[in-house]
Amino acid sequence: MAASLAFAGPKIASDMPASTPDGMVEVIVQYHPVAGRNVADELASVGHVHRSFRSIAAVHMTVALSALKSLEANPQVAYISPNRKTVGFLDITTQSVFANQAWQSGWNGAGVGVAVIDSGVALKKDLASEDGGHSRVVFSESFVPGENADDAYGHGTHVAGIVAANGAESTGPNFTHTFKGVAPAANVINLRVLDANGSGSESQVLAAIDEAIALKDTYNIRVMNLSLGHPVFESFKLDPLCQAVEAAWKAGITVVAAAGNMGRDNTDGIEGYATINSPGNDPYVITVGAMNANGTPWRNDDVMTSYSSKGPTLLDHIVKPDLVAPGNNVVSLLASPKCTLATEYPQTLISTSTYEKSGQGVSSAYYMLSGTSMATPVVSGAAALMLQEDPSLTPDAVKARMMKTASKDLARYSVATDMRHTGTYSTEQNIFAVGAGYLNIERAITNTDPVNFQALSPVAKYNPQNQTVTLVSADALIWGSTAVQASAVIWGDSIVWGESIVWGESIVWGESIVWGESIVWGESIVWGESIVWGEALYNGDK
Repeated sequence: MAASLAFAGPKIASDMPASTPDGMVEVIVQYHPVAGRNVADELASVGHVHRSFRSIAAVHMTVALSALKSLEANPQVAYISPNRKTVGFLDITTQSVFANQAWQSGWNGAGVGVAVIDSGVALKKDLASEDGGHSRVVFSESFVPGENADDAYGHGTHVAGIVAANGAESTGPNFTHTFKGVAPAANVINLRVLDANGSGSESQVLAAIDEAIALKDTYNIRVMNLSLGHPVFESFKLDPLCQAVEAAWKAGITVVAAAGNMGRDNTDGIEGYATINSPGNDPYVITVGAMNANGTPWRNDDVMTSYSSKGPTLLDHIVKPDLVAPGNNVVSLLASPKCTLATEYPQTLISTSTYEKSGQGVSSAYYMLSGTSMATPVVSGAAALMLQEDPSLTPDAVKARMMKTASKDLARYSVATDMRHTGTYSTEQNIFAVGAGYLNIERAITNTDPVNFQALSPVAKYNPQNQTVTLVSADALIWGSTAVQASAVIWGDSIVWGESIVWGESIVWGESIVWGESIVWGESIVWGESIVWGEALYNGDK
């Protein structure tokens, strides 16, 4: 005899709506397997059964809200839940990294300043205080000549929403989704460096970083989000952008950078390896790759996106990304229906019916983007939560705890399909694709391990004689020392990286591809595409 389902507590889900316009509700009714499939016929007398599932003992049906209590009283019924939307929304993103548990413990990022260096941030209701009395965009400055700090492009506001939106425009009895950012009470410092076309210069970014450091104490700037970058042209030791982010890091600001969206690049057979962008190639910063949450709040169906750039870094061979977070089809704040991304890429727009019961037409509050640019602010928001819980944390402590507690039980391979071009890509979820693993905010916040070392991302050392790769301390690369520091024993072991994070047997280790210095990047990889990342921003995975 099959065992009965064991559901503790009430049989009706806590998010079941208390009322609907017509008094009806779509639900999933699970029943005890011992009841047999004929129970579906019995349930049909209570409401309209749309489908009886084969893989689980459950039916999808529409019932009157007033009938829920009688359904609950049926001894054959195990559990009743609303027919929740399952698409790539921000509420799914936050659940996938366990931000909800942090909120329940009282951590929401209040008092922590996050510098968003991007295309500007619009003053949206979702970025106001809880009572709507004042904006949490506490400072704005533009480094784009002749332009104010508004977001004409649309990227920076979307990023800021992933960090700090409080869901004001999607909260209430008429809404089916509330789009809250990871740290919904954090403050945003808006430093605009990109114009209406998403282009900017490195000097503008450097100036913005300078300003963030100068304003650190004034606005308690503890986190810096850089969902932008450029290709690697020299060692991080020479790259001015890398040097600037290191200065911010040493000033006590946790710098979070996008890995880039060149994971589909197979130029010269590189299979997306060695495509991490600057400043994500710097060993100090937290570099973030993108996962696909597949439209569900649980993680067992999450996979690596095909477009997320992989390590090791060009020239220096730093092991990157450091970890991964959801970045595919993420709904967040729309700066304006007239912003460049909304007008030139209307496929990014969403219907209000996707999150509002009586919604009609196109949303003027939210839209959907994909890319490592979207995964990066997930980690920035997580850092804000950690720093609210323990303001004494250093950037090294934030990074080390995030990486140690990241989930490492990822499947070895994943397959993704390009939404626009229908190309199919296979990704080996190895250390150069997922780093230390999948961000887990709940574990990162509760971890109390002391971090008394620099959390520098290690260097991948290749031995051409036996074709093996080992991790060594980045200190040796920076200081020119051949000695492996004591921190490398801690930082490079299986506690941080996990034995299940494989090295990737399919990687072609030829010196002219990954390890050499002679890769010639195409002219199409220019600063102007530092946000678009080769169309992956709009062309996510299915």
